[in-house]
Amino acid sequence: MSRTLEEVQATIQIAKLKENDLHNTSHCLTFGESVSSGDYCLMELDDTLCKHIEAGKSLVIRGDQDERAVLCSEDKTYDLKIADTSNLLLLVPGCLTPDQLTTDNQASSQLVHAQIWGFSNSYWELRKRHPKLKKLKRLLMENPYEGPGISGQEDVTEGKYTMGDLLERIQASEEELEAQLQTIHACDVNGYWRLLDFDYEMKLLGHITQLVDSESWSFSKVPLRVSLEELGRLEPQEMIEHSFNCYGRRYTDNDEVFFALNEDKVCRATAQMLLQNAAKFNLAEFQEVWQQSVPDGMGTRLDQLKVRMGSDWQLRGMGTRLDQLKVRMGSDWQLRGMGTRLDQLKVRMGSDWQLRGMGTRLDQLKSLALVDRSSKPETISLLRVEDLPEDTLERFTHLFTMRQKWTEEDITPYIQDLCGEKQTTGALLTKYARLSTQNGMKVFNSRRLVAT
Repeated sequence: MSRTLEEVQATIQIAKLKENDLHNTSHCLTFGESVSSGDYCLMELDDTLCKHIEAGKSLVIRGDQDERAVLCSEDKTYDLKIADTSNLLLLVPGCLTPDQLTTDNQASSQLVHAQIWGFSNSYWELRKRHPKLKKLKRLLMENPYEGPGISGQEDVTEGKYTMGDLLERIQASEEELEAQLQTIHACDVNGYWRLLDFDYEMKLLGHITQLVDSESWSFSKVPLRVSLEELGRLEPQEMIEHSFNCYGRRYTDNDEVFFALNEDKVCRATAQMLLQNAAKFNLAEFQEVWQQSVPDGMGTRLDQLKVRMGSDWQLRGMGTRLDQLKVRMGSDWQLRGMGTRLDQLKVRMGSDWQLRGMGTRLDQLKSLALVDRSSKPETISLLRVEDLPEDTLERFTHLFTMRQKWTEEDITPYIQDLCGEKQTTGALLTKYARLSTQNGMKVFNSRRLVAT
């Protein structure tokens, strides 16, 4: 039964309220039939997302049954968290807020009848987060691309994913997903996104660097057209161009397309090839072999070994020496026998075994390799940030399980990707680590008890 204006005015007097302190328009609310708190879910949006919706664009909730759901716009990812409220939230379509009432509405007292369509005592709260991309590489590694010519391979669709498939499985916005596909050097092959087998990726890179060497080109000016003509007889031209895009920067000069090969990326790829074959290496020996393994004219630094690396397998064993390894940048990984000399360690980039004289620096290897200067002799091992847990607490627990004490210089490359907007690695270390001094050097250890 609806109230009249006189009944509303009488209620105001009983409540001892002054009508002059109130708006002249009063809303009389009634519940509709079969109203339930489970009929609607409410979500709080910021101005950016409101404009996104008002522009006719969509928001997508993504996540498998064993994952916490996230909300994605075109370019951002948000955590979904239920926030409870002590006040009952009513869903009233057509209800006018005070700022929507015109002067005409306020000229005299009036009553507006509105029906409640739903109610809730909680709502979804959004918090911007990093996309969850760890699963992407795992999916693409189900069927890595090893090159053309393998009978029946292209007819098999199992373990292959289109962009639509990946958007259904990966908790990230489309823009973030596309950026990560580019970062891990994935390639669109016949409509499916494929991750290149690491040996095949190195084979393509080897063809390019060999061609540059044989033609005496500058690494900063490699002609694309001539390269495709020369190397198209060995591998598909689209794969050669993909390798250029992964390891170089495209530019145009006098209407001709050139690529400037990225020194750091080439050197990191070479270092991964060396490091992934054993648990630890003598640092001095590694630097010497790495120096010899990169193309002439490029310099290597330890800070080049950042984030992006391909295959995951390692040969485990204590005391591994670089002079025991013979590395081939093609299809075969081999172990040399005992008594091998360092000058026998050669890198094959394409068809010829050769020693390369390049300048390498340890600062090229950040986020990819970890140097242990406390051991005698000093050692280096493969540790890629992409292989670490995505969750912040799990990441710190994992790192402190590996090493009890970290310097800020060593740990920063492995936590930098966890920083949110306006957050620093220093803030993360303050929250999850404890600062102390060891031999006059500042080091960080876990605030929690962890098994080592």
